[in-house]
Amino acid sequence: MSDNKYVPRVLISDAAKETIDTLKKRFGTDLMFHQSGGCCDGSSPMCFEKGDFKVGASDIWLGSVYGCDFFMNQDQFEYWKHTQLTLDITAGRGSSFSIEIPMGIRFMIRSRLFTTEELENLIPTKTGEEILEENELK
Repeated sequence: MSDNKYVPRVLISDAAKETIDTLKKRFGTDLMFHQSGGCCDGSSPMCFEKGDFKVGASDIWLGSVYGCDFFMNQDQFEYWKHTQLTLDITAGRGSSFSIEIPMGIRFMIRSRLFTTEELENLIPTKTGEEILEENELK
């Protein structure tokens, strides 16, 4: 089954796309997202220059959204695995290391439960280690 037949785990709003475009121009590089589930703003998705956040076996790759890999800590994924996430933007500074924070905005997640049919057709997850290994082979 090709990726386009799978139900995506992560969607994106137009506002988040615009922010990613701005950040890619500013930093001149690909970006990535990680949602850790830690304290404070750690449960919000954080945006990094690709490779600036080191993923590993305890991180789950949920797919690519608008050209950016999206990872979530394995423990956090257990809470969210039944939901489709939508990456969005909200006004206000967060207190994280995410690169959009100086813009006075922050990424956030909206979610909805998957239907039974969607749960049967989700894009497969991979660990951060698997993604790193795949990237080394390219």
